[in-house]
Parts: sequence; C-alpha cells; structure tokens
Amino acid sequence: MTSMVDWDFAVNLGAKVAGDGPEVTPADAAAAVTELRDDANRSTGLVRDFTGLVAHGSSAPVLVVDRRGWVQANADGFARILDPLVTRLTEKKGTPQGLSLAIGSRVTGAEVGLMLGFLGTKVLGQFDPFYGLPDGGPDGGAATDTGRLLLVAPNIVHVERELGVDPTDFRLWVCLHEETHRVQFTAVPWMRDHLYSEMLALTGTVEPTGMMDDVVRRVSEAVRGGGGSLLDVMGTPEQKEILDRITGVMSLLEGHADVVMDGVGPTVIPSVERIRGRFNERRKGVGTLDRILRRLLGLDAKMAQYRDGAAFVRHVVDKVGMDDFNAVWAEPAHLPSKSEIGDPDAWITRVL
Repeated sequence: MTSMVDWDFAVNLGAKVAGDGPEVTPADAAAAVTELRDDANRSTGLVRDFTGLVAHGSSAPVLVVDRRGWVQANADGFARILDPLVTRLTEKKGTPQGLSLAIGSRVTGAEVGLMLGFLGTKVLGQFDPFYGLPDGGPDGGAATDTGRLLLVAPNIVHVERELGVDPTDFRLWVCLHEETHRVQFTAVPWMRDHLYSEMLALTGTVEPTGMMDDVVRRVSEAVRGGGGSLLDVMGTPEQKEILDRITGVMSLLEGHADVVMDGVGPTVIPSVERIRGRFNERRKGVGTLDRILRRLLGLDAKMAQYRDGAAFVRHVVDKVGMDDFNAVWAEPAHLPSKSEIGDPDAWITRVL
C-alpha cells in the first residue's frame, strides 16, 4: 500500500542529500565503529546500576550505521507508521494507477527523501522501538526483535570534531543517552506496544482525503524554514488529546535519558562537564534537528522534552527516590500526562 510513496527514491535521494560525512581513514572508521559498539555494551550495565532497570536479554540489536543506513531505517519506520493511513486512503479513493501513481509516488518520495537527508546529517543516535514488529503491529504475530539501537558513526565523529572534545569521552556520553532508550524499551516490555498503539490511534483520527499531501507539505516547509506545523493538520480535540499523551511519554523518555547521562557521566567520563556545556550550546543552533521539530510541532517540542522531562525526573527522584520513581514503568496508567510533566507533584499524588 505504501507504494504510493516511492520509498526507494526517497532513500536514494536522502542518502545523496546527507552525503557521506567527514573524511575518515579506514583505520579510524573501523576503530570508531568498534569503540561505539563497546561503549553501547558497557552502557547497559551503567544504566542498570543507576536506574535499577534491567534490560532482558539482547533482543534489541545495536547497529553502528552510516548516514544512508539511518535514512533507510527511518524510511522503513515511516512506511510502517503510514501504512494504516494509506490503506484507509486507498479504500476510500481507490489505488492510483499508471502515470498518476508514478508521478505522485515520486513527488512524495522526493519530499520525504529531502527531509530524511537533512535529518540524516544531524542525528547522533536513535532507538527504533518499532523495528521487529510483525506486519499488522503487536497483534500481527510474534515479534522478531524488540527494537534496535542505531548509532550514526559519521555524525558522532563530525560533532566531536566540531565541539573540540575528547572522542573517547564523547562516544561513551552519546552511548549512555541512547542505551538508556534501549533499556527503557527492553526493560519495560509493554512500552513499545503502548507507544505504537498511540501512533495508530493518532493516524486513525486522520481524515485521509488530502492528508498525506498536507503532512508532507508541512514537513517540507519546516525543513526549508517555513511555518509547517503539524498541529495545523491535527487540530481536533481527540487528536490534541492523543498528542498530549504522546508528548508526556516522549518527555519522560528523553528527560530520563538526560538524567542518566548526567548522573552516570561524572563517574566514568572525565571531561563530561566540558562536553555537556558545549553540546547544550550546539542544541541552540539555528537549523538543527531540534529547530525543525519545534516548527513541525508548533512549539519548542524537542528541547522542552529534554528540559521538562529531565526536571520531572529529577524532582520525583529527589523527593521519593529512584525505586519509587520506577513506579512510572509499572503500567501505562502510571505514565505522566503532559500536564504532570510540568507538575511532578501531581504525578506523585496520583501514582504514589
């Protein structure tokens, strides 16, 4: 069904836009890949000791990828999320044929490819929780994996050079954040199905007529520097309610990972203060991934997720301790709402 988007064209264009990244000798590239894999494996125990979360087994693989690999992985993810919407669209309007399909899928593929190519130069790492889900989602059969962790080696090397920080320290620092996400989803087995269900609920509220073009157009506008807010597309009360729940979850996950980085970092990364200071300045940069996400969501979404989520986690942990904070992972009903992220005492009162 997602042949309505030419995904091969999107990946090829995205890879071309992203480029190869910084010049690195084969020996240095091999050493970086090895070090990142080792750092990810090392981080699992560090995250466990700090948080008390135990990742069960190694069902979520760690992959060190180049920019094209990241573009391909995210195209696959987009195809999975968009498939139910495209299915509903074709049921309502019929499947485009011939020239109409060829031109439409190529245009949409170009828009997606440009976006992925741009983002493919920015992302350092990403946990892909939906990798390994069977066709049809959680109810479609047995999962092959519980997600996968992607570490984008060229971008990590580029940023460590740009910031002028110690490569060994920086790579472990990045892995601590990303491995925390891997632990969150593997130690909390219901989290993936819950988040996927929320995404499906969101797409289920969308009126398919014209929606695909509108979403892609607004994404493209955001990449090019325009307004392009998805909130203008998803503006019904039901959609805003689901978006608020998703925002609450993502703020928790991102803020928790930042707290882990800052909690573990000083014990194993000698230059962590220098890295954090310089990286925070970089996050403010115009044209970054964060700025695009702010445009798309109509607010300072990604930065707010890091900042507000971290403040929520720190407040709760300081007040009740890590063990009681971990009640947040017990069941979906214990997840904080968007409003509770800004009022952690309300979450403590409700849950604890």
